[in-house]
Amino acid sequence: MDAIKAFAMDGHGAIECVDMHTAGEPTRIVVKGYPDLNGTLLEQRAQAKSKYDHIRRQLILEPRGHYDMYGALLRSDTEKIRSGEADIGVLFLTNDGYSTMCGHATIALGRFLVDTQDPLVFPNRKNLQYDSSSGNVSLRLHAPCGVLHVCVPTVENGQKSDPSKPVSFTSVECFVTGLNISISLKPENRWAELGTRTSITADFSYGGAFYCLVPAQELGFSKGLTNFDMDAMNVATKRVKAAVNDNPDLKHLFVHPESDDLSFLYSVIVVDGKLGELLGNSRGAETGLCFFSDQEVDRSPTGSGVSARLAVAYARGKLALGKSWTYHSLVSLHKAQQSAFVGTLLDAQKEEGNKFPRVRTQVEGYGYYTGHHTFFVEEADPLGQDGFLMSALSHA
Repeated sequence: MDAIKAFAMDGHGAIECVDMHTAGEPTRIVVKGYPDLNGTLLEQRAQAKSKYDHIRRQLILEPRGHYDMYGALLRSDTEKIRSGEADIGVLFLTNDGYSTMCGHATIALGRFLVDTQDPLVFPNRKNLQYDSSSGNVSLRLHAPCGVLHVCVPTVENGQKSDPSKPVSFTSVECFVTGLNISISLKPENRWAELGTRTSITADFSYGGAFYCLVPAQELGFSKGLTNFDMDAMNVATKRVKAAVNDNPDLKHLFVHPESDDLSFLYSVIVVDGKLGELLGNSRGAETGLCFFSDQEVDRSPTGSGVSARLAVAYARGKLALGKSWTYHSLVSLHKAQQSAFVGTLLDAQKEEGNKFPRVRTQVEGYGYYTGHHTFFVEEADPLGQDGFLMSALSHA
C-alpha cells in the first residue's frame, strides 16, 4: 500500500462512507475522514464549497460515482445542536454543488442514524428517545433549510431500525410562491415537442428548496410520463430552468424570506396527475419526474419536492389538512409501487401580507443499505484526483 496516498490528498486519511438508496435514489453517507468545518451549518456549507469541493467531486463524480450520484455529509457540531434544537447536522452533495434539503436522503439517514452505535459518527445517538408504545425512535436533523423531525420505526427496543416499515419526516415550513405563472421562451429556450408555442405555464413552490412544477402535457409531451423520450424531456426541463433563471421578472419566485443561501431554483419537476396507484389511505396519486442540480434525474419521488407539491395542492384546495396523497417516481411506478412516497398535510398558517399559507408536511418512504466503502486516491492516478463526468467531455 506504499503507493497509495491518503484520500483527499491533504493528510486527513481515508474517507469512510455508507451507501443507501431510497426508492432507487442513492445516498452516499460520509461518516468518517472529512476535514473539520466550523461555524453555523450554512457557514460550514460555504467552507465545504471553497476549501474542500475536490472531496465532493472525488466522491460524487466518476470514477467513484456517476452523474446522478448523491451524497450526505454528517456534521456533529452546528448552531442548532449547540442550542439543543437538533441532534445532528447534514450537508447534501450533488453533481454540481450542495443542495439545501433532501427528503430521500433524510429517510435513508433516519435508518442509519438509529442503527449506528459509534459515538464518533453520531455523538448524540445515546440521547435519542425510544417510544415503547409506537416502537419508534425520533431524531432531529439539522439541514441547511432548517430542522427536520425524523421518525424511525425500530426493533430490539429502539436499537435497530425496522426496514419493513417506512421512515417519515416532518418538513420545515413550505410555501407556494406562484400559481399558473407564464414563462416566456426565447427561440434558444424552445424545444421540438413545444411546437409553435412561445410560453408555458407552471407553479412555483418551496419545500426546503425551490421547485418549478409543470405538467408533462404543458411541455408538449402529449402522452404524459408514459412512452416519452427521456433525452427530449431533459432538453425541455433544462431550457425551462434556463428561461426562468434568465428572466429577472421571475426571480421573486425563488427568494427565501430569511436566507440568500436558500434563494435559487433547484429543480424542475414534470408532473403527470393521471399516473400512479394509491398507497394506504391516500386521497389520490400522481407521478413526477424530477430534474435537479445540473440535470440530475431523481429516481425517487423527491421528498422535498413532495412537500412543495403538497403546498400547491393545499393552495389550490385539492387536499385538506390531515389528508394524504401518493407520489410516484418512474421507478416506483414501474418497478415497486410500495417505494412511492406518501405525503400528508399536517398544518397550515396564513401570514399577513402573504397570498399563500405556509404548511408543514409529513413525507414517508423506505430506505435500504447497499454498501460500505473506504475511498482513497493513488498519488499517480490522474483521473481520481478531481473526478470527471463522461457526459461533460463531449462538450469540452
